[in-house]
Amino acid sequence: MNCSLRVLVLSMACGLALVPAVQAQQPQQPPAAGATAARVETTPAAVGKGEPVVAGGQVPDEATRIAVIEALRRVYGPSGVIDKIEVVNTVSMPANWSANVQRLITPSLKDIHRGQLQIEGTQMALSGEVGNEALRQKIVSDMANSLNPTYTIKNSLRVPASEQIAVDQVLGNRTIEFELGSATLTGKGRAILDEMAPILQKLTNKSVAVVGHTDNAGNRTSNLALSQSRAESVKGYLVGKGIDPMTLTTSGVGPDQPVASNATDEGRSRNRRIEFRVGR
Repeated sequence: MNCSLRVLVLSMACGLALVPAVQAQQPQQPPAAGATAARVETTPAAVGKGEPVVAGGQVPDEATRIAVIEALRRVYGPSGVIDKIEVVNTVSMPANWSANVQRLITPSLKDIHRGQLQIEGTQMALSGEVGNEALRQKIVSDMANSLNPTYTIKNSLRVPASEQIAVDQVLGNRTIEFELGSATLTGKGRAILDEMAPILQKLTNKSVAVVGHTDNAGNRTSNLALSQSRAESVKGYLVGKGIDPMTLTTSGVGPDQPVASNATDEGRSRNRRIEFRVGR
């Protein structure tokens, strides 16, 4: 793979979800020695509709950075995008890169949840959840029609199982709380799990991944361990409520998948969360 062809990744979220990543470009001449590719990434955005998309990465000039951010703001609103894109003049950008990216940043991205769109050269892979089969096909068709025929798209979008929807609805936009810096559930945290236990008990022949998240305050290694401990604490509490422990798996990703900006107290509070992912 030619590293000069790696250009953009956007992760976004709507509802309880991630938002797509986008990378796009057209064939180009090999980059100069030592050049790296223009690259933009966003962290998983938003638990809860209206949360910001966090865009980061590297582009070769200010005009490109502004073009990408303005395209995102047209979709998510002036306050809906957190700009962390770096301008690094040593990176390489394919011909018409900015124009191609802007064609892909459309309101249809807001219909994708828990997803990501990645583009390497002319190879695109789109994953995530959408509301129905017709929408799943339309999003990819619209993207393909907006670009030239040299682009190919791997469509991994899926319609979520009703069980996941039921779990998401019970959790809503609430955060399962813990005592500061520990894996001890607060009373409010236990109360939410008390509501979720009956729903989880009804999931027959389904696994549920319990994923712990933290904000970015402090040491990353410590946060990874804390997020794992919190996921295990939630599992332990649910097992005590009668959930089969064999149906629950745990993992901790620390601060690596924020859903809001860590620059505010509210954002950090949202990032300190537990996510439930119902398996197939």
